[in-house]
Amino acid sequence: MRTLIVGCGRVGASLARWLSAEGDDVTVVDASERPFSRLGEEFTGEMVLGSAVDEDVLRRAGVDRAEAFVAVTDSDTTNIMAAQLAKHVFGVKRVICRIYDPERQSIYADLGLETICPTTLGAEKVERFFQQAAPTPS
Repeated sequence: MRTLIVGCGRVGASLARWLSAEGDDVTVVDASERPFSRLGEEFTGEMVLGSAVDEDVLRRAGVDRAEAFVAVTDSDTTNIMAAQLAKHVFGVKRVICRIYDPERQSIYADLGLETICPTTLGAEKVERFFQQAAPTPS
């Protein structure tokens, strides 16, 4: 699968390394060159320096050939804008973006964007923990 990942932080780099090891064709875009060091020597994909919301940068990264697009920068706004470009301008079929603000999740769903929110996932995990660990009344 051809996957374009924008954001080479912990999540983006980890996902890129895993997909690359699985034999996928992976390209990572980041606004800074330094995070690319997280990819390691085993990474066989491409690295593109530039803004995730710049159409020319996305074209250079091969967004027009991407089968999947993952936006995991540290900015909700950048992730949403990049995801919208990938889905609505370039026609990428499988697009997902990380957002931190759970209040925005339904808004983006209305725009047809798949999101993942670590804030919501973390809160739900803690809620389940407390529900399972609740003492039973005697």
